[in-house]
Amino acid sequence: MEARLIAALAAALLLGAGCGEQPREQVNADDVMFLQMMIPHHKQGIEIVRLAGSRATTAEMKTLAAAIEHTQTAEVNTMTKWLTDWDQPLTAPSDAHAGHGGLPETDRERIAAVKNENDLVNLLIAHQDDAIQMARVEVYNGMNPKVKEWARQVERSRKAQIDQMLTFLGPAPKP
Repeated sequence: MEARLIAALAAALLLGAGCGEQPREQVNADDVMFLQMMIPHHKQGIEIVRLAGSRATTAEMKTLAAAIEHTQTAEVNTMTKWLTDWDQPLTAPSDAHAGHGGLPETDRERIAAVKNENDLVNLLIAHQDDAIQMARVEVYNGMNPKVKEWARQVERSRKAQIDQMLTFLGPAPKP
């Protein structure tokens, strides 16, 4: 009887050992670095689009800026959650840019120099193109399927935003 009780307890312990534990997501250093770099990039993008309140003159640019602010705020929250769930720091080491695409933040002086909608559009086009480049590196080097899919989405959406903003600038000058 005692042997049966011990066997039953052992079986219960073995069966219960994995209960309640979620399998750890597969991530690599590139997934982590991508998110750590995209969080400040997004925050800077939010700072840039907030300039639309005083610099944009068209309803189209004001609407796009509001949409970008809303989307990127939600994306910062998602990226923060992913890093937290993976027990990873929210910020990259200060020397991390060189090894992961080398894209620096948008120059603070350049942000301060935005005087009008044209300046804003040109700065935001460059900023969103940097996001595309970072997303492409993640798609190529990343491991986590949901982060890689999100990077593909970033690439598509920022490309569409750039295409839309190019129409705000009018036709390209003829050579």
